[in-house]
Amino acid sequence: MDTTVEWVDVRERLPRSGTPVAAATTGRYPDGEEFWLVLPMHFTTLHFAEDGTEHHDCFVDSDKVVRLPHGRPCDEPVTHWAALPTLPGTTVHHVLGDGVRTALQQARHQDGDGD
Repeated sequence: MDTTVEWVDVRERLPRSGTPVAAATTGRYPDGEEFWLVLPMHFTTLHFAEDGTEHHDCFVDSDKVVRLPHGRPCDEPVTHWAALPTLPGTTVHHVLGDGVRTALQQARHQDGDGD
């Protein structure tokens, strides 16, 4: 399965609220080495951090770390984002509960793996 990735500069456009994305973030490790890497996140127009801080138009990762679009004060700003591909053989980004087993089986059959 192939997919094409379209990277969007955060200075040009932000994703819709709730959209899961691949986010390119940049910063500096504690030893001083700079990094630019891709992380899965979701974008939201309003997020309340665990300490109660209110964030607007931000990217949040699975550990609930908030990163802001480049140009706003942030230690690890997001420079670009790309829409995540859908799950194999589907048109969705997530399946929950009883539908998971069926969705996995259908995707495996499409791949030619019948178990």
